[in-house]
Amino acid sequence: SDVQPVEAPMPSLPEQTRPGPVYSPAVDIFETSESVVVAAELPGLSAEEIEVRIADNALTLKGERKLEKGIQQENYHRIERSYGSFSRTFPLPSGVKTSEALAEYKLGVLHIRIPKAREAGAKPMRISIS
Repeated sequence: SDVQPVEAPMPSLPEQTRPGPVYSPAVDIFETSESVVVAAELPGLSAEEIEVRIADNALTLKGERKLEKGIQQENYHRIERSYGSFSRTFPLPSGVKTSEALAEYKLGVLHIRIPKAREAGAKPMRISIS
């Protein structure tokens, strides 16, 4: 028969496919009429594994995404998902009430809503264009 059995073990993963020390979650930041919203993709983490801090008008997200327990890295054939510690800091626009920020984690996405401060006595008005 022309088919030869494979006797050698699979080669180890090339270095570029192994998980690196840094995982960087994707983040969207947008504004609504009432608040600034930060949405971060953090699949596979529990809310307890995510740290959210606001200081000096900046929002910081920290955590670590770990390889699945019970599986040794050398037993993987392919690793495409990223793992490791992360820390991302984003400046916040002025005029937000950081003390009233709320966070909700659902289906692997963290949403942080930071209300905008209303200007005292400011009323909506139309501005004419000359």
